[in-house]
Amino acid sequence: MPIEFLGMGAGNDSTETSPATTPFFDPSYAAKIARIHEENNWGHVLFAYNSATQDPSVHATWVAANTERIQLRLAHRPNVSHPTFAARSFLSLDHIAQGRLTVHFITGGSQADQAREGDFVAKDARYGRTQEYMQIVRRAWSGGSFDWNGEHYRFTDFASGLAPFNGKRPGISFGGSSEAAWSVGAAEADIYALFGEPLADAAGQQEQILSRAAALGRTDPLRWQIAFRPIVAATDELAWEKAHAIMGRLQARRSAGEVIDPVRHYTAKAEAAGTQRLLAAAERADLHDRALWTALAKAAGGGGGSATALVGSYDTVTQAILDYHELGFEIFGLRGYDFVPDAIEFGQHVIPQLKQEVAHRERSVAPEALRAAHADARARLLRH
Repeated sequence: MPIEFLGMGAGNDSTETSPATTPFFDPSYAAKIARIHEENNWGHVLFAYNSATQDPSVHATWVAANTERIQLRLAHRPNVSHPTFAARSFLSLDHIAQGRLTVHFITGGSQADQAREGDFVAKDARYGRTQEYMQIVRRAWSGGSFDWNGEHYRFTDFASGLAPFNGKRPGISFGGSSEAAWSVGAAEADIYALFGEPLADAAGQQEQILSRAAALGRTDPLRWQIAFRPIVAATDELAWEKAHAIMGRLQARRSAGEVIDPVRHYTAKAEAAGTQRLLAAAERADLHDRALWTALAKAAGGGGGSATALVGSYDTVTQAILDYHELGFEIFGLRGYDFVPDAIEFGQHVIPQLKQEVAHRERSVAPEALRAAHADARARLLRH
Protein backbone atom coordinates (compact mmCIF):
# COMPACT_ATOMS: atom_id res chain seq x y z
CA MET A 1 0.00 0.00 0.00
CA PRO A 2 1.57 3.30 -1.02
CA ILE A 3 1.56 6.52 0.96
CA GLU A 4 0.26 9.72 -0.62
CA PHE A 5 -0.02 13.36 0.39
CA LEU A 6 -2.84 15.83 -0.22
CA GLY A 7 -2.10 19.53 0.18
CA MET A 8 -4.32 22.60 -0.01
CA GLY A 9 -5.00 24.15 -3.39
CA ALA A 10 -5.53 27.57 -1.88
CA GLY A 11 -6.92 30.54 -3.78
CA ASN A 12 -5.22 33.08 -1.50
CA ASP A 13 -2.64 33.03 1.28
CA SER A 14 -4.91 33.57 4.30
CA THR A 15 -4.87 31.09 7.19
CA GLU A 16 -6.20 31.06 10.73
CA THR A 17 -3.09 32.90 11.89
CA SER A 18 -2.83 35.62 9.24
CA PRO A 19 -5.21 37.52 6.95
CA ALA A 20 -4.72 37.45 3.19
CA THR A 21 -2.07 39.58 1.53
CA THR A 22 -3.37 38.54 -1.90
CA PRO A 23 -6.74 39.21 -3.55
CA PHE A 24 -9.59 37.06 -2.26
CA PHE A 25 -9.12 34.79 -5.28
CA ASP A 26 -5.74 35.24 -6.90
CA PRO A 27 -5.31 33.02 -9.99
CA SER A 28 -1.55 33.59 -10.08
CA TYR A 29 -1.23 32.51 -6.44
CA ALA A 30 -3.53 29.53 -7.06
CA ALA A 31 -1.30 28.30 -9.89
CA LYS A 32 1.84 29.00 -7.85
CA ILE A 33 0.81 27.04 -4.75
CA ALA A 34 -0.30 24.06 -6.84
CA ARG A 35 3.03 24.02 -8.70
CA ILE A 36 4.90 24.25 -5.39
CA HIS A 37 3.13 21.09 -4.23
CA GLU A 38 3.83 19.43 -7.56
CA GLU A 39 7.52 20.29 -7.39
CA ASN A 40 7.97 19.21 -3.76
CA ASN A 41 6.82 15.59 -3.70
CA TRP A 42 3.11 16.09 -3.01
CA GLY A 43 0.65 13.94 -4.96
CA HIS A 44 -2.66 15.82 -4.64
CA VAL A 45 -4.16 19.22 -3.89
CA LEU A 46 -7.64 19.90 -2.50
CA PHE A 47 -10.07 22.54 -3.76
CA ALA A 48 -12.34 23.18 -0.80
CA TYR A 49 -15.96 24.30 -0.86
CA ASN A 50 -18.06 26.72 1.12
CA SER A 51 -20.72 29.24 0.18
CA ALA A 52 -18.43 32.29 0.25
CA THR A 53 -15.37 31.33 -1.77
CA GLN A 54 -14.58 31.03 -5.46
CA ASP A 55 -16.15 28.16 -7.40
CA PRO A 56 -13.78 25.25 -6.72
CA SER A 57 -14.50 23.60 -10.08
CA VAL A 58 -13.35 26.71 -11.97
CA HIS A 59 -10.39 27.02 -9.60
CA ALA A 60 -9.45 23.36 -10.24
CA THR A 61 -9.79 23.78 -13.99
CA TRP A 62 -7.38 26.71 -13.90
CA VAL A 63 -4.90 24.67 -11.88
CA ALA A 64 -5.28 21.68 -14.22
CA ALA A 65 -4.25 23.90 -17.13
CA ASN A 66 -1.23 25.20 -15.21
CA THR A 67 0.18 21.93 -13.82
CA GLU A 68 1.28 18.60 -15.25
CA ARG A 69 1.18 15.84 -12.64
CA ILE A 70 -0.56 16.91 -9.43
CA GLN A 71 -3.83 15.09 -8.74
CA LEU A 72 -6.90 17.26 -8.20
CA ARG A 73 -9.35 16.66 -5.33
CA LEU A 74 -12.49 18.66 -6.02
CA ALA A 75 -14.87 19.24 -3.11
CA HIS A 76 -18.50 19.32 -4.24
CA ARG A 77 -21.70 19.86 -2.29
CA PRO A 78 -24.75 18.13 -3.80
CA ASN A 79 -27.18 20.95 -3.04
CA VAL A 80 -25.63 23.29 -5.63
CA SER A 81 -26.38 21.46 -8.90
CA HIS A 82 -28.33 18.61 -10.44
CA PRO A 83 -26.33 15.35 -10.47
CA THR A 84 -26.57 14.86 -14.25
CA PHE A 85 -25.10 18.32 -14.81
CA ALA A 86 -22.41 17.66 -12.20
CA ALA A 87 -21.48 14.32 -13.77
CA ARG A 88 -20.74 16.02 -17.10
CA SER A 89 -18.92 18.90 -15.43
CA PHE A 90 -16.66 16.46 -13.59
CA LEU A 91 -15.88 14.56 -16.79
CA SER A 92 -15.14 17.82 -18.61
CA LEU A 93 -12.65 18.81 -15.91
CA ASP A 94 -11.12 15.33 -15.89
CA HIS A 95 -10.51 15.55 -19.65
CA ILE A 96 -8.77 18.91 -19.18
CA ALA A 97 -6.72 17.36 -16.37
CA GLN A 98 -6.11 14.19 -18.40
CA GLY A 99 -7.37 11.81 -15.75
CA ARG A 100 -6.16 13.57 -12.59
CA LEU A 101 -9.54 14.17 -10.90
CA THR A 102 -11.10 12.76 -7.74
CA VAL A 103 -14.39 14.27 -6.52
CA HIS A 104 -14.86 14.69 -2.77
CA PHE A 105 -18.58 14.77 -2.00
CA ILE A 106 -19.39 16.80 1.12
CA THR A 107 -22.78 16.66 2.80
CA GLY A 108 -22.19 19.82 4.84
CA GLY A 109 -21.43 20.35 8.51
CA SER A 110 -23.03 23.76 8.99
CA GLN A 111 -26.77 24.24 8.65
CA ALA A 112 -26.23 27.99 8.39
CA ASP A 113 -23.86 27.64 5.46
CA GLN A 114 -26.25 25.26 3.70
CA ALA A 115 -29.03 27.82 4.18
CA ARG A 116 -26.95 30.53 2.54
CA GLU A 117 -27.43 28.64 -0.71
CA GLY A 118 -31.08 27.82 -0.17
CA ASP A 119 -30.64 24.36 1.35
CA PHE A 120 -32.80 23.70 4.40
CA VAL A 121 -32.72 19.89 4.37
CA ALA A 122 -31.92 18.41 7.80
CA LYS A 123 -28.50 16.86 8.30
CA ASP A 124 -29.35 13.14 8.27
CA ALA A 125 -31.62 13.63 5.27
CA ARG A 126 -28.73 15.37 3.52
CA TYR A 127 -26.72 12.17 3.82
CA GLY A 128 -29.48 10.29 2.02
CA ARG A 129 -29.44 12.91 -0.72
CA THR A 130 -25.65 12.72 -1.00
CA GLN A 131 -25.82 8.95 -1.40
CA GLU A 132 -28.42 9.18 -4.15
CA TYR A 133 -26.39 11.93 -5.83
CA MET A 134 -23.23 9.82 -5.83
CA GLN A 135 -25.13 6.85 -7.22
CA ILE A 136 -26.45 8.94 -10.11
CA VAL A 137 -23.05 10.44 -10.88
CA ARG A 138 -21.41 7.01 -10.89
CA ARG A 139 -24.18 5.62 -13.12
CA ALA A 140 -23.87 8.57 -15.53
CA TRP A 141 -20.15 7.90 -15.85
CA SER A 142 -20.77 4.28 -16.83
CA GLY A 143 -22.36 5.19 -20.18
CA GLY A 144 -25.71 4.62 -21.86
CA SER A 145 -29.06 6.23 -21.18
CA PHE A 146 -31.05 5.64 -18.00
CA ASP A 147 -34.06 6.82 -16.03
CA TRP A 148 -34.11 7.68 -12.33
CA ASN A 149 -36.99 7.88 -9.87
CA GLY A 150 -35.57 8.30 -6.38
CA GLU A 151 -36.38 10.11 -3.16
CA HIS A 152 -34.52 13.29 -4.14
CA TYR A 153 -34.11 13.15 -7.94
CA ARG A 154 -36.21 12.15 -10.89
CA PHE A 155 -35.42 12.26 -14.62
CA THR A 156 -35.84 10.22 -17.79
CA ASP A 157 -33.55 9.07 -20.60
CA PHE A 158 -30.37 10.82 -19.49
CA ALA A 159 -27.10 9.97 -21.24
CA SER A 160 -23.73 11.67 -21.20
CA GLY A 161 -22.08 11.92 -24.59
CA LEU A 162 -18.78 12.48 -22.80
CA ALA A 163 -17.16 9.31 -21.47
CA PRO A 164 -14.49 9.08 -18.75
CA PHE A 165 -10.99 10.01 -19.85
CA ASN A 166 -9.21 6.95 -21.26
CA GLY A 167 -12.05 4.79 -19.97
CA LYS A 168 -11.28 5.36 -16.27
CA ARG A 169 -13.82 7.26 -14.21
CA PRO A 170 -12.78 9.86 -11.62
CA GLY A 171 -12.43 8.67 -8.06
CA ILE A 172 -15.11 9.21 -5.39
CA SER A 173 -14.06 10.54 -2.00
CA PHE A 174 -16.36 11.04 0.98
CA GLY A 175 -16.07 11.93 4.65
CA GLY A 176 -18.10 12.11 7.83
CA SER A 177 -18.10 10.83 11.40
CA SER A 178 -21.80 10.25 12.16
CA GLU A 179 -23.60 6.92 11.87
CA ALA A 180 -25.41 8.21 8.80
CA ALA A 181 -22.08 9.13 7.21
CA TRP A 182 -20.52 5.77 8.02
CA SER A 183 -23.34 3.96 6.23
CA VAL A 184 -23.19 6.14 3.11
CA GLY A 185 -19.41 6.02 2.82
CA ALA A 186 -19.30 2.27 3.38
CA ALA A 187 -21.62 1.83 0.42
CA GLU A 188 -20.39 4.44 -2.06
CA ALA A 189 -16.87 5.77 -1.43
CA ASP A 190 -13.60 4.79 -3.04
CA ILE A 191 -11.79 6.89 -0.41
CA TYR A 192 -13.09 7.52 3.13
CA ALA A 193 -11.68 10.70 4.69
CA LEU A 194 -11.48 11.43 8.42
CA PHE A 195 -10.20 14.30 10.53
CA GLY A 196 -7.03 13.76 12.57
CA GLU A 197 -8.12 11.98 15.72
CA PRO A 198 -6.07 9.97 18.23
CA LEU A 199 -5.06 6.57 16.91
CA ALA A 200 -7.61 4.54 18.86
CA ASP A 201 -10.46 6.89 17.92
CA ALA A 202 -9.53 6.72 14.23
CA ALA A 203 -9.30 2.93 14.41
CA GLY A 204 -12.74 2.81 16.02
CA GLN A 205 -14.24 4.77 13.14
CA GLN A 206 -12.56 2.49 10.63
CA GLU A 207 -14.11 -0.54 12.31
CA GLN A 208 -17.57 1.05 12.28
CA ILE A 209 -17.29 1.77 8.56
CA LEU A 210 -15.82 -1.62 7.69
CA SER A 211 -18.56 -3.46 9.58
CA ARG A 212 -21.17 -1.62 7.52
CA ALA A 213 -19.30 -2.35 4.30
CA ALA A 214 -19.19 -6.06 5.19
CA ALA A 215 -22.91 -6.08 5.98
CA LEU A 216 -23.55 -4.65 2.51
CA GLY A 217 -21.45 -7.40 0.94
CA ARG A 218 -18.84 -4.97 -0.30
CA THR A 219 -15.73 -6.73 -1.60
CA ASP A 220 -13.60 -3.93 -3.07
CA PRO A 221 -11.41 -2.38 -0.35
CA LEU A 222 -11.85 1.17 0.87
CA ARG A 223 -8.90 3.51 0.75
CA TRP A 224 -8.40 5.57 3.90
CA GLN A 225 -7.47 9.24 4.28
CA ILE A 226 -6.85 11.32 7.40
CA ALA A 227 -6.16 15.05 7.81
CA PHE A 228 -3.77 16.95 10.08
CA ARG A 229 -2.05 20.32 10.39
CA PRO A 230 1.68 19.47 10.41
CA ILE A 231 3.97 21.71 12.46
CA VAL A 232 7.51 20.52 11.83
CA ALA A 233 11.09 21.68 12.27
CA ALA A 234 14.58 20.21 12.44
CA THR A 235 14.19 19.39 16.17
CA ASP A 236 11.27 18.73 18.50
CA GLU A 237 12.15 21.87 20.48
CA LEU A 238 12.00 24.10 17.42
CA ALA A 239 8.74 22.51 16.30
CA TRP A 240 7.11 23.18 19.64
CA GLU A 241 8.35 26.78 19.58
CA LYS A 242 6.66 27.11 16.21
CA ALA A 243 3.48 25.45 17.53
CA HIS A 244 3.17 27.82 20.49
CA ALA A 245 3.82 30.82 18.24
CA ILE A 246 0.98 29.65 15.98
CA MET A 247 -1.27 29.30 19.01
CA GLY A 248 -0.33 32.81 20.13
CA ARG A 249 -1.18 34.35 16.77
CA LEU A 250 -4.47 32.49 16.62
CA GLN A 251 -5.46 33.57 20.12
CA ALA A 252 -4.44 37.16 19.42
CA ARG A 253 -6.72 37.32 16.39
CA ARG A 254 -9.62 35.87 18.35
CA SER A 255 -9.00 38.25 21.25
CA ALA A 256 -9.14 41.15 18.79
CA GLY A 257 -12.60 39.98 17.73
CA GLU A 258 -11.61 38.69 14.30
CA VAL A 259 -13.75 35.96 12.76
CA ILE A 260 -11.17 33.38 11.75
CA ASP A 261 -13.50 31.23 9.65
CA PRO A 262 -16.90 32.76 8.81
CA VAL A 263 -18.30 29.41 7.68
CA ARG A 264 -17.40 27.56 10.88
CA HIS A 265 -17.80 30.48 13.29
CA TYR A 266 -19.79 28.59 15.91
CA THR A 267 -21.53 30.47 18.69
CA ALA A 268 -23.09 27.27 20.03
CA LYS A 269 -22.17 23.59 19.87
CA ALA A 270 -20.51 22.60 16.61
CA GLU A 271 -22.89 20.63 14.40
CA ALA A 272 -20.53 18.32 12.54
CA ALA A 273 -19.85 15.00 14.26
CA GLY A 274 -16.23 15.11 13.12
CA THR A 275 -15.71 18.49 14.76
CA GLN A 276 -17.42 17.30 17.94
CA ARG A 277 -15.05 14.33 18.07
CA LEU A 278 -11.99 16.58 17.72
CA LEU A 279 -13.24 18.79 20.55
CA ALA A 280 -13.93 15.74 22.73
CA ALA A 281 -10.37 14.53 22.17
CA ALA A 282 -9.09 18.01 23.05
CA GLU A 283 -11.05 17.95 26.31
CA ARG A 284 -9.41 14.65 27.27
CA ALA A 285 -5.86 15.93 26.70
CA ASP A 286 -3.87 18.44 24.69
CA LEU A 287 -1.37 15.81 23.53
CA HIS A 288 -2.19 12.30 22.33
CA ASP A 289 -0.09 9.39 21.14
CA ARG A 290 3.30 10.32 19.70
CA ALA A 291 2.70 13.87 18.44
CA LEU A 292 -1.02 14.69 18.06
CA TRP A 293 -1.71 18.16 19.51
CA THR A 294 -5.41 18.90 19.91
CA ALA A 295 -5.21 22.27 21.68
CA LEU A 296 -5.61 24.13 18.38
CA ALA A 297 -9.06 22.58 17.92
CA LYS A 298 -10.28 24.39 21.05
CA ALA A 299 -8.42 27.57 20.21
CA ALA A 300 -9.98 27.70 16.74
CA GLY A 301 -13.39 28.23 18.34
CA GLY A 302 -15.28 25.06 17.58
CA GLY A 303 -12.78 22.85 15.78
CA GLY A 304 -13.34 24.20 12.30
CA GLY A 305 -12.64 21.16 10.17
CA SER A 306 -9.05 19.93 10.13
CA ALA A 307 -7.73 21.50 13.32
CA THR A 308 -5.47 18.98 15.04
CA ALA A 309 -1.72 19.16 14.54
CA LEU A 310 1.16 16.71 14.36
CA VAL A 311 4.00 18.53 16.11
CA GLY A 312 7.64 17.53 16.16
CA SER A 313 10.89 17.10 14.34
CA TYR A 314 10.94 15.68 10.84
CA ASP A 315 11.71 12.26 12.32
CA THR A 316 9.04 12.50 15.04
CA VAL A 317 6.29 13.45 12.62
CA THR A 318 7.46 10.78 10.17
CA GLN A 319 7.00 8.16 12.88
CA ALA A 320 3.63 9.61 13.91
CA ILE A 321 2.35 9.36 10.33
CA LEU A 322 3.68 5.81 10.08
CA ASP A 323 1.58 4.94 13.15
CA TYR A 324 -1.53 5.91 11.17
CA HIS A 325 -0.24 4.20 8.04
CA GLU A 326 -0.08 0.96 10.03
CA LEU A 327 -3.84 1.29 10.55
CA GLY A 328 -4.37 1.42 6.79
CA PHE A 329 -4.38 5.18 6.20
CA GLU A 330 -2.60 5.79 2.93
CA ILE A 331 -3.59 9.36 2.00
CA PHE A 332 -2.66 12.17 4.38
CA GLY A 333 -4.40 15.52 3.99
CA LEU A 334 -1.92 18.08 5.32
CA ARG A 335 -1.82 21.86 5.35
CA GLY A 336 0.28 24.18 7.42
CA TYR A 337 -0.28 27.69 8.72
CA ASP A 338 1.91 29.38 6.11
CA PHE A 339 1.10 27.62 2.89
CA VAL A 340 4.19 28.15 0.73
CA PRO A 341 7.06 27.60 3.21
CA ASP A 342 5.18 24.83 5.02
CA ALA A 343 4.47 22.92 1.79
CA ILE A 344 8.12 23.21 0.78
CA GLU A 345 9.51 22.22 4.18
CA PHE A 346 7.25 19.22 4.62
CA GLY A 347 7.68 18.20 0.99
CA GLN A 348 11.46 18.29 1.17
CA HIS A 349 12.14 17.00 4.69
CA VAL A 350 9.31 14.62 5.60
CA ILE A 351 7.64 13.21 2.49
CA PRO A 352 10.80 11.65 0.98
CA GLN A 353 11.68 9.72 4.12
CA LEU A 354 8.09 8.57 4.56
CA LYS A 355 7.95 7.25 1.01
CA GLN A 356 11.30 5.53 1.45
CA GLU A 357 10.30 3.89 4.73
CA VAL A 358 6.92 2.70 3.43
CA ALA A 359 8.55 1.23 0.33
CA HIS A 360 11.10 -0.54 2.54
CA ARG A 361 8.46 -1.97 4.89
CA GLU A 362 6.16 -3.17 2.16
CA ARG A 363 8.57 -4.51 -0.41
CA SER A 364 7.40 -7.96 -1.55
CA VAL A 365 4.41 -8.01 0.82
CA ALA A 366 1.11 -9.05 -0.76
CA PRO A 367 -1.84 -6.61 -0.48
CA GLU A 368 -3.90 -9.22 1.38
CA ALA A 369 -1.16 -9.58 3.98
CA LEU A 370 -0.97 -5.80 4.38
CA ARG A 371 -4.71 -5.52 4.93
CA ALA A 372 -4.50 -8.28 7.55
CA ALA A 373 -1.65 -6.44 9.29
CA HIS A 374 -3.68 -3.22 9.34
CA ALA A 375 -6.66 -5.08 10.82
CA ASP A 376 -4.41 -6.55 13.52
CA ALA A 377 -3.06 -3.08 14.35
CA ARG A 378 -6.57 -1.69 14.72
CA ALA A 379 -7.61 -4.63 16.90
CA ARG A 380 -4.63 -4.13 19.22
CA LEU A 381 -5.46 -0.46 19.65
CA LEU A 382 -9.12 -1.10 20.35
CA ARG A 383 -8.33 -3.80 22.94
CA HIS A 384 -6.32 -1.24 24.90
